[in-house]
Amino acid sequence: MKRTSLILVSVLVLAGILLSACGQAPSGIVKVATDATFPPFEIVDEKTNDLTGFDIELMKAIADKAGMKIEFVNTPFDSVIAGVTNCTYDMAIAAISASDERRAVMDFSEPYINAGQIVVIRKDETGITGKDDLAGKTVAAQLGTTGEIEAQKIPNVTYKPYDSYELAFLDLSNGQIDSVIADYPTALAYIAKNSEMLTTVGSVFTDESYAIAFCKSKTELLAKVNTALKEVISDGTVSALEMKWLAGQ
Repeated sequence: MKRTSLILVSVLVLAGILLSACGQAPSGIVKVATDATFPPFEIVDEKTNDLTGFDIELMKAIADKAGMKIEFVNTPFDSVIAGVTNCTYDMAIAAISASDERRAVMDFSEPYINAGQIVVIRKDETGITGKDDLAGKTVAAQLGTTGEIEAQKIPNVTYKPYDSYELAFLDLSNGQIDSVIADYPTALAYIAKNSEMLTTVGSVFTDESYAIAFCKSKTELLAKVNTALKEVISDGTVSALEMKWLAGQ
């Protein structure tokens, strides 16, 4: 009986070890969600079909400093937020504003860029000089963004959600809507592509910062990324990316 029991215990222990190993990612790859419809932060290179942009290059630099292997998952922004919340993804970088609402369901790195909301209109629009003039207007933003949250707070507007800011700004240029509310750096990037048609009005009306989002169980990963982020800020990498992707956009 003792011999049989010992063999049985040994088999169970071995099975447990094998099952445990099967449940782990053997490669140690960190899943990073993003939404590559947010130039100049996340875009798909039309020639190579590779992800690129400010955030993508920043994340690669952080991964290099931290000695991490990462895998980007390109998915719509609302799925990025949901995926980090339910820990489908380890982390996410997608011009994500570290709002109080989001901090309740996910963790954030230290901020890497300041970004608040601003109103964008067509240049021929004379009746809107800022957020306070949007009552009675059709106002757009991208689904799941803080721009959407702020647009829905404005009294007496018709809010129109879009799957991407690219579509929202296209409809704005075509006169289908009256205004778009977006993060200031994102707004500048789109205006740079259509400077004869679009402009910002008023001032940035929220105090926000972009940060990297984390599944709440990934505390060690968060600490590792924060250390690497400080290094790429101090060594000038972030400044170089700002000059490459944001200056003159």
